[in-house]
Amino acid sequence: MSRVYDDRPCELGEGPLWHPERQQLFWFDIATKRMLSREGANPKCWKFDEYVSAAGWVDRNTLLIASETGLWRFGLENGQKSQIVEIETDNPTTRSNDGRADPWGGFWIGTMGKQAEPSAGAIYRFWHGELRQLVSDVTISNAICFAPDRSCAYFCDTFTKQVMRWTLDPETGWPVGDSHLFLDLRDDGLNPDGAVVDANGNIWIAQWGAGRVAAYDVNGLFIRAVSVDAQHPSCPGFGGPDLTTLFCTTAREGLSTDAIKIQPSNGMTFLKQDVARGQAEHRVII
Repeated sequence: MSRVYDDRPCELGEGPLWHPERQQLFWFDIATKRMLSREGANPKCWKFDEYVSAAGWVDRNTLLIASETGLWRFGLENGQKSQIVEIETDNPTTRSNDGRADPWGGFWIGTMGKQAEPSAGAIYRFWHGELRQLVSDVTISNAICFAPDRSCAYFCDTFTKQVMRWTLDPETGWPVGDSHLFLDLRDDGLNPDGAVVDANGNIWIAQWGAGRVAAYDVNGLFIRAVSVDAQHPSCPGFGGPDLTTLFCTTAREGLSTDAIKIQPSNGMTFLKQDVARGQAEHRVII
C-alpha cells in the first residue's frame, strides 16, 4: 500500500511531473484550475484562469504547461506565462488532459470534452514549432508515455478500455504507420487512465475506479499492482533522488459525499518508495 504524499484533496488530480533539476514534484487539479507542488514541508500552489492539466520541464525555472487553449511557457519564479501554440481555441467544448514530453524534446498532449462528450477530443504532438494532430475522435485521452529505447509510444482512450502502442521514427519521434492494440482491459472491466514507463520498459497504468496502479511488461502481461487509498487513481509518475518512488494523483470526481466521508483520502496524492526505477522526465525543447 502507498502512503499520502500531499493531503490536499484534488477534485481531478492529474499530470504528476518530477522535475529532475529541481528534485520537485508538480501536479494539477484540473477542476479547480490549479498546479500544486511542495518545497520540502511547504505546500505550493499556482492558480490559473483556465483548465490546466499537464506539464513538461524546459529548464530549472521554466515549465511548458498544457491548458484548454494551448501550450504555454510558465516561469516558476515569477509566475509569468506566454503562449507557445494554440490548441482547439475555436472549440469551447474541449480542454487538455493527459500529456508528457517525449525523448526527442517534443510534447504530446491529449484533449477531451469538458463533459467527456463522445469523440470530442484528440491527441497532438508539438515538436520544433509544429503542432500536428496524431489521433482524432478521442473521448478521454490518457496513458501517453514512451519506451526507454525510443521505439514506441503508448496512449489510450479510456472510454475504450484499450491501450495502444505506436512505433516511432528513431530520428524524429513521429509515429510510423498505424498504432496497434497493446492491452485490452475490457474483459477485466478496468479503466486505463494515466501511465508511465519505467527504465525496464514496463508500463505502469493508473486504473480509474480500481484503487491501484498496475504494471505490465512489454508483452502486455500483468506484473504487479500498487494500491492507493482512493477509488480513482488518475496518473502515476516516477521521481525521488534515484527515481524509484512512484507518485500517483487521484480524484474525487464522481464520488458521493458519503464515499468521501468514508474514505477522506480520495483526491490526495500518494507515493510508494522502492517500486521500480523510472526514467527521468525528458526536457521539452521549445
